[in-house]
Amino acid sequence: MIRRIFRSDRHSAVLLLSSAILGLLLANTALGPALIDANHAKLGMLTVSHWISDLLLVVFFIIVAAELKYELTHGQLNTSRKALVPAIAALGGVLVPALLYVALAGPGLGRGWPIPTATDIAFALGVLAVFGRGLPGRLRVFLLALAVLDDLVGILFIAIIFTTDVSIPALLGGVACIVALAVVSRMRHRAPALLTVVMVALAIAAWYLVLISGVHATIAGVGIGLALVGSQGTALAHHLQPWSNGLVLPLFAFSASLVAIPAAGSLGPVVMALAVALPVGKAIGITLGGLLGAWIARKQSQQAVLGWDLVTLAVTSGIGFTVALLMNQLAFGGRPDVLDQGVLGVLAGSGISVVAGSLLIAWRARVHRRRLEAQNLTAQ
Repeated sequence: MIRRIFRSDRHSAVLLLSSAILGLLLANTALGPALIDANHAKLGMLTVSHWISDLLLVVFFIIVAAELKYELTHGQLNTSRKALVPAIAALGGVLVPALLYVALAGPGLGRGWPIPTATDIAFALGVLAVFGRGLPGRLRVFLLALAVLDDLVGILFIAIIFTTDVSIPALLGGVACIVALAVVSRMRHRAPALLTVVMVALAIAAWYLVLISGVHATIAGVGIGLALVGSQGTALAHHLQPWSNGLVLPLFAFSASLVAIPAAGSLGPVVMALAVALPVGKAIGITLGGLLGAWIARKQSQQAVLGWDLVTLAVTSGIGFTVALLMNQLAFGGRPDVLDQGVLGVLAGSGISVVAGSLLIAWRARVHRRRLEAQNLTAQ
């Protein structure tokens, strides 16, 4: 029962939002200073917040990688024809928010440009599940493909842009463990119990070596998810999803949202830049990219996502949240004041997208239900 609840897009979105709101509210009460200090307290080799983002969040990225692999091999992105339109739309949803952020924040804070390019796949699909009763299935498929491609871009940003002072020996060791994991995964049927233990040991070793290499540890999760044989990756993602939705993502949202809100006069440009770049940049970029992709593919058919349906999904994609908060930590981790501004900007921009996307989804769902009812009456 509990597992089924936490596999639901609807319930996971509500829990994720509630956790972020709770973290923000508690941080601005008398308990706030103690919670913030506890969040940044050293616990062994990492702080509490880094244990959450560098270890627990790996679970989420294993699931993302498994979903990405499935979509690229068997799902909605397994041919260039299927992938073309969402790929061009996703590209627009990366370029426009990044440019808008730099224009509003200024070059001095330009390191944060990747932050508003992220879409939270779990949250966006959750909003669609809550308010989208009656929407055609192709809209969820398009949003899923869009978000998966968006996650791929985010993974590349984390691996390339936010990687400094790399230890080559440690990184090569991590890669070797992931390659060994891929080999053992294909042999697992010979001795399932023993080789499962070996695979777990290799996954832990890969995580540790990537962590100390200077590359963000979540990339190890991506490697693990991609290394597993298709059926194993899908099965693991299925088993991990309730833990990710019910524990990992809410805990990360709570930890990342423990920010004391400053006086309005002391809010920096990062807040405004992200609060605008996420909802507005995503809406413009994905809409224009989707229209361009449809024109290039000549997919002017009933299966194409166009018009207000495309705008609705574009606005909903402005819900950056989990990945945006992670990239904010990577971009401004060395500047606590700017880091807090980034959290507020991500929460504000994602919040605007939640409200606007929910209203548009509810409207479009009502339009499609009425259209279907009219068609049924005509058929009778």
